Amino acid sequence: MAGRTGPPAWVIAASVLVVLVAFVAGQQIGGRTDPATPNGATGTPFAASGAASTDITNMTPEEAASRLFDRVMRYGSEGKADSAAMFAPMAIMAYERVGTIDAHVRYDVGSISVVIGDAAPAAAQADTILADQPNHLLGLLLATKAADLRSDAAGAARFRSRLISAAPAERAKGLTEYSDHQQDIDDALKSPATRP
Repeated sequence: MAGRTGPPAWVIAASVLVVLVAFVAGQQIGGRTDPATPNGATGTPFAASGAASTDITNMTPEEAASRLFDRVMRYGSEGKADSAAMFAPMAIMAYERVGTIDAHVRYDVGSISVVIGDAAPAAAQADTILADQPNHLLGLLLATKAADLRSDAAGAARFRSRLISAAPAERAKGLTEYSDHQQDIDDALKSPATRP
């Protein structure tokens, strides 16, 4: 069809599902261990620490998204870019199945994009957060990271400045997403680039 690029969305979704099922089956049948899993436990995308396996059919979309998010973040922090890139689409799809797409979910999805070096989706999530809540700390933080990825120093500096200015009043709101990502916010505010 004219103007159409890439395969249909259902083909992509089916492909990711096949990869996920194949990975889980391979881990179960082969009994291989994931070196990133503590105590040599059998690794699955959804395995809890020290658990041999988890029944993904009993997991809520929020739990599945959280497990995959943690795995992508861990691989990113360990410098395992290929592994992070493999799990990133699964994590994003899991978030798409979560009922309410709020600022917290958008930050998590945008953070996955940052880990795999994809600035455009990260910036889009930040823009959506900030369009609704211009001083939202996670929106400002994500916008800063996206600008850094694009090597947009001026843009990153503007978002950092807004982050510093907004932090006292926003933190006083006691939002759950601020406590869940307190370390991210603290690190950004302590960074030399964010000091006035």
